[in-house]
Amino acid sequence: MSASLIRDWAASTPEMLAVFGDEALVGAALAFETALARALAAEGLLSEAAADVIAEACAMPLADAATLAREAAHAGTLAIPLVRRIRARVAASHPEFADAVHRGATSQDVADTALMMMSREAGELVDADLRRLRSALAGLTRRHVATPMLGRTLLQGAMPITFGLKTAGWMLGVEEARARFARELEEALRLQLGGAAGTLAGLCGRGTAISKRMGAALGLAPAITPWHSRRDAVAGLGCALALVTCAVGKIARDISLLSQGEVGEVREPRVDGRGGSSAMAHKRNPTGCQVALSAAIRAPGLAATLLSAMPQEHERGLGGWQAEGPVIVDLFELAHGAIGAMAPVVEGLEVSVAAMARNLAKAGVGSDTGESEGLARRALAAIAAAEAA
Repeated sequence: MSASLIRDWAASTPEMLAVFGDEALVGAALAFETALARALAAEGLLSEAAADVIAEACAMPLADAATLAREAAHAGTLAIPLVRRIRARVAASHPEFADAVHRGATSQDVADTALMMMSREAGELVDADLRRLRSALAGLTRRHVATPMLGRTLLQGAMPITFGLKTAGWMLGVEEARARFARELEEALRLQLGGAAGTLAGLCGRGTAISKRMGAALGLAPAITPWHSRRDAVAGLGCALALVTCAVGKIARDISLLSQGEVGEVREPRVDGRGGSSAMAHKRNPTGCQVALSAAIRAPGLAATLLSAMPQEHERGLGGWQAEGPVIVDLFELAHGAIGAMAPVVEGLEVSVAAMARNLAKAGVGSDTGESEGLARRALAAIAAAEAA
């Protein structure tokens, strides 16, 4: 357990890890079964008494996470041991209702819907912290909109720019990634209910109405048709998360380069116990940048996994959708970890205007920053409009 915490907390945040924790996953799956029973009753396919009994069974703890994990691994899916336990609990008091549990649904319906329920909550965390980072970048841009510095291309000194123009680029990158993520998340947040082969069989022609009721209860939009083997929205969400992570990684890359001793133009804020070296006491390492860059290195490969899983077999695939859940979770955790590391870095960034002036003078490229200030102000106006929308 401690080894997992050491690994996970270094890359993400406690809040995001909790969103995708075992308790949250089981809770989402139980909420699916409760919503299904309630919708069946509302559409006249189940008595209200039966729906109440099923809901009561789902409201009580079914087993510890370790036991469910072992059983799910053995069965191949969480739904099998979970539904078995719900049915056993219902049968203990009302055996006539036991067969009504999970009626019309399949294991993938539970898995996909639970993933989307957790993704909705995770998306709120990502969006909130991206807005925090965007606000910090806007403040940094306003403060340094006219601060001259040496621009660099191909890792070499180039022409004068303003630090405000550089930070405006970071800010626009974050906002564009945030807006893209919001669109992809909205597209992905769909209920999954299709049954064994995606035909809504066994629901007496009321499957679409049941899907709408379940979606309303669980906070998810109903899908036009079941999306068991149509995985573009999942892949799109994952790619958007990777883009968010890499947009934050761009900021980390630049800050880490500007903080090198030979440059000395910016530094991460000093935080007690953070950024030191186990071997060199004099060092002050850019640890926030390290977290974000590590995430940005990992994220593209994870997104590629989702793309490679898209050509799934027939009506319900083997191995493809089962691979997606852990990858989406990893991408959410990495994105939030990167944002959470860089937001306080930007908020407390130490900027040496004197070092910027010194390095610019040493390069001997003059002082004309072109339209840097105007471009930075244009970016600020665009962000202000986005905040007001």
